[in-house]
Amino acid sequence: MSAGPARHRRVTVLGSTGSIGCNTAELLAADRASYAVEALVASRNALRLAEQAKALDAKFAVVADESQYRALKDALAGSGIEAGAGTAAVVEAASRPADWVMAAIVGAAGLAPTLAAVRRGAIVALANKEVLVCAGELVTREAEAHGARLLPVDSEHNAIFQVFQSDQRKAIEKIVLTASGGPFRKVSLEAMAAATPAQAVAHPNWRMGAKISVDSATMMNKGLEVIEAHHLFALPSERLDIVVHPQSVVHGLVYYSDGSVLAQLGSPDMRTPIANALGWPDRIPAPSPRLDLAKLAQLTFEAPDPERFPALRVARAALLAGGGAPTVLNAANEVAVAAFLDEHIGFLDIAATVERSLERMPGRRIEGLDDVYALDREARATAHQLIGGNSRRAALG
Repeated sequence: MSAGPARHRRVTVLGSTGSIGCNTAELLAADRASYAVEALVASRNALRLAEQAKALDAKFAVVADESQYRALKDALAGSGIEAGAGTAAVVEAASRPADWVMAAIVGAAGLAPTLAAVRRGAIVALANKEVLVCAGELVTREAEAHGARLLPVDSEHNAIFQVFQSDQRKAIEKIVLTASGGPFRKVSLEAMAAATPAQAVAHPNWRMGAKISVDSATMMNKGLEVIEAHHLFALPSERLDIVVHPQSVVHGLVYYSDGSVLAQLGSPDMRTPIANALGWPDRIPAPSPRLDLAKLAQLTFEAPDPERFPALRVARAALLAGGGAPTVLNAANEVAVAAFLDEHIGFLDIAATVERSLERMPGRRIEGLDDVYALDREARATAHQLIGGNSRRAALG
């Protein structure tokens, strides 16, 4: 499908009531004349979904939780907007003829609808880590086969995308993803072992959900992003680097063979990368705060501490192992983070649980979504077994 200009673009938003989805809806509402909304999909917030659908004049609104169908139907009564519910309806929404699809459904639930949009040859803005972490080879293969364009929405990958000169690929030495370092960048291992969920979710720069905030605190989010970058930019692990940058102003860098380093900078506001993807190949206005370097005065950088953040090593090992290892990594991490938030395990047990899950599950090939789902279930069961009976903050031996 041709990219075409942003004007009069027909769009679908998968995950419209989440943080990314709401920011996307805000940008769409700011320029109604340029976009026609084909479909909106939410997990279970039927009332918010109905409000968005009516405000954006969507054709189709879908709630994944079937128990919320009646609430959605009633809220849309008289609007002329079609309502749907359930897994099949979510995939149908992704299969409808939108030029541009925001893939922001969290977790494995986002895999099938994202792949449906890819197989239509759509422009797919990726804000779901699981799509490339769990099924990267499958998704990129299908994108190439069907002429789909994958646009990264994560702030770091979008930054790299903006300064990655594809026609100069041979001259690219490496790319660097930046990390804030989270709330535990300078604390002792003893303090990390005693960390509470409230401390772990207190991100210094970004407003995010609990799960991704914990991932930032462990730096597993950067490990997952290295795997994503491998698939997005077709670079091996040794050419993918991470640097801690506490101010979260420089989001990504590309090093070239002539010594040049191209970087993308911006305030820590997700509306910037969303706008970049929504308007691509043009640039469109976004209400993000403008960067004032003189006011900032100082930008600092440091290497991540491998002892404090073992999740980085674990994630790279999964990338190098290939096959289904990243799927196991992601599933085990989700289980471990949930257990930590429920105060069943300690903070340092998160990465330990993931590493032991990988050790227990030998790699296997991923041929299709069924393989991904089966491996995901098995990995979750393995992680639960490892956690079972583990007392709060008791290290996994």
